[in-house]
Amino acid sequence: MTYQVKIKKSILFLIITGCLLPFFSFAQIHSAGPPQSLEELKTAGLRALKFIPETLEKICQETTGWLKKIWQSYIYPFLHKIWQKIDSLFGKEIEQRKPIIKEEFKKETEEMKEELPLVTKSLWEKLKELLK
Repeated sequence: MTYQVKIKKSILFLIITGCLLPFFSFAQIHSAGPPQSLEELKTAGLRALKFIPETLEKICQETTGWLKKIWQSYIYPFLHKIWQKIDSLFGKEIEQRKPIIKEEFKKETEEMKEELPLVTKSLWEKLKELLK
């Protein structure tokens, strides 16, 4: 089923329920008023608080399912196509330069290992000077 059909059915459902729901409110025999005491207020508040975690959990589950569908149907295929184009353009060049990059990375890590103690000492000394 396409998304357009689902959207049309959802809108139709909302319109029908929106028209029917007011009639259900007229059928109520007892209408609840404001709480008369602090105990009634406390019990009403506790009942309301019990529904919040359940409601949030349902909302999160529906939202994650919705986002997962969007990711799988639109975003991932789009990004995959872009990545394939980039790979076809630059893939050979990257493979050729990989050994050079690895060597440079090793050199940089060795330089960082040599410079790190000097930098940390100077930072520690600067901190000591600030505290004096």
